Amino acid sequence: MIKSVVKKWHSIVESKDLTVLELLIADDAIFYSPVVHTPQEGKAITFQYLSAALHVFGNESFRYVREICDGNNGMLEFEVEIDGVKVNGVDIIQCNDEEKIVEFKVMLRPLKGVNIFHQKMMAMLAASH
Repeated sequence: MIKSVVKKWHSIVESKDLTVLELLIADDAIFYSPVVHTPQEGKAITFQYLSAALHVFGNESFRYVREICDGNNGMLEFEVEIDGVKVNGVDIIQCNDEEKIVEFKVMLRPLKGVNIFHQKMMAMLAASH
């Protein structure tokens, strides 16, 4: 189940096709940000955060280096360079039986990378309002 969702996610990361992204997110999805302490609940806010993250991380250095998929759960480790800082992170994705994302959690390191990500995400989210 998750392998199909992960395959679609990889396609979205490569193409930046937000139409496909919107179709992949369940109405009751929850997004866990590395920089916001409360879960972001609902399809609209999850879509907004994932769209912004695709833009922030969407440079030629972004690449997934490892993935683990089992049942409805997937963990994808990535590396990216942002403003000269090498960032390492993990996307933890849970899907439902309809192959829609119901939970998306992003974890990042090091702290300097988290801070850069926070600045860029807040700018992207502010611009979308």
